Amino acid sequence: MGQISPIFLVLLVLGFFFATYNLVTMIIHYRSSGSWIVDDINIGLLTDPVIEMPENVKHLKTSKSKYHVALTATDAPYSRWQCRIMYYWYKKKKDLPGSGMGGFTRILHSGNPDNLMDEIPTVVVNPLPAGLDQGYIVLNRPWAFVQWLEKETIEEEYVLMAEPDHVFVNPLPNLAHGGYPAGFPFFYIKPDEHEKVIRKFYPEENGPVTNVDPIGNSPVIIQKDLLEKIAPTWMNISLKMKKDPETDKAFGWVLEMYAYAVASALHGVQHILRKDFMLQPPWDLEIGNKFIIHYTYGCDYNLKGELTYGKIGEWRFDKRSYLRGPPPRNLPLPPPGVPESVVTLVKMVNEATANILNWEKQ
Repeated sequence: MGQISPIFLVLLVLGFFFATYNLVTMIIHYRSSGSWIVDDINIGLLTDPVIEMPENVKHLKTSKSKYHVALTATDAPYSRWQCRIMYYWYKKKKDLPGSGMGGFTRILHSGNPDNLMDEIPTVVVNPLPAGLDQGYIVLNRPWAFVQWLEKETIEEEYVLMAEPDHVFVNPLPNLAHGGYPAGFPFFYIKPDEHEKVIRKFYPEENGPVTNVDPIGNSPVIIQKDLLEKIAPTWMNISLKMKKDPETDKAFGWVLEMYAYAVASALHGVQHILRKDFMLQPPWDLEIGNKFIIHYTYGCDYNLKGELTYGKIGEWRFDKRSYLRGPPPRNLPLPPPGVPESVVTLVKMVNEATANILNWEKQ
């Protein structure tokens, strides 16, 4: 890549700051309530990892069919180093007992090959035409899936839609059940609280707004044939939402996630919501039987092991600290008292960077 403009970096950092601030506000509210709301009933923190599973599949085992891991990415240094770590852990977990992983594809939506083509199985697709994403690069994701599904032959019956900042911490089985994909319920995706906006894209004749699942497209394990039907709708709704000022303001940086949820509902697809699909440090404290670590949030602690979120800690790990290049090998471990999830994440990053050749020459 060429030189990155300092102004661009400042704007990028500010964008991350405001997105993080909004998330912190929602997370504090969520954590203080100490409960999940399912079907408008306050049921507390459930021990059952499956919620809102359709009655006719509750007693079925997870599918034995393999799924193809599909990772959408750009060619920016920030994306590349995360993809390398993610692919390292895919290879480590792929053939372990309980894993449902099949093949792997990085869907590179920058339009041109990069220097990871020989390291990670990659298909190059085109970005949206210039200006169409209005600076919201995530809009390229549904378009990338549309192109990939059209041009590639995928042997597996299922697809896992994944992201660069995912690390497989336990072997991930195929959690889907036939025509019921498996998804992760995000506490901040609340279609019922945005019914006025949702109805612009999901009219009343399609059914109640509760048909729209509280998910994004990732992580989701879904039948390939279903994804082929949903992806074009997902792309079109994403673009329409971005063009609508009210919707853009209401959904902000999670707009594309809402678009996938709405597109799925329009096709009559209901997801099995698996809380054990993923954990997100520093808010989720233990690994347990969860499958993916999603390190989207910064982890800031003082030397007493106390979380200082919103304030840079004496010890920290934040992927946004490495926008222009990869983190160094052998990152310092957190101080005593920091939760297992954060310690495990840093150890996994360190193991990957220690074993990936030419790590710091990206």
